[in-house]
Amino acid sequence: MVHVLSSRTLLRPTDPERSRASYGEALGLAVYREFGEGPERGTVYFLGGGFLELSGRSDTPPAPGLQLWLQVADAHAAHEQLAARGVEVLRPPRKEPWGLIEMWIADPDGVNIVIVEVPGDHPLRYRPGM
Repeated sequence: MVHVLSSRTLLRPTDPERSRASYGEALGLAVYREFGEGPERGTVYFLGGGFLELSGRSDTPPAPGLQLWLQVADAHAAHEQLAARGVEVLRPPRKEPWGLIEMWIADPDGVNIVIVEVPGDHPLRYRPGM
């Protein structure tokens, strides 16, 4: 078995400055570190227990199946904050049949971002038998 020490999601946006504005300003992610210079410099954001790195540039958007899943404490409060920052909400928060409260937004390249609240009584909050 491989002992993984850390991980991150790596995105190569079509317009790095626009994506930095989306993730850093509109979504409000905190910067972990930056490297390089100019518009294609790398920026790594905190994502809870992981990281999101924007670096380089791509001629095409990421694969359409790519999605980011970001868990928050309160999806309705996140909705209010993001809407106040001018973020386009593709779908406001609602409780799904599987019990999670989900809201959908997208980054400038069309990467779907699912903002998720795990209610206190949801099975993800505990492990049966433990």
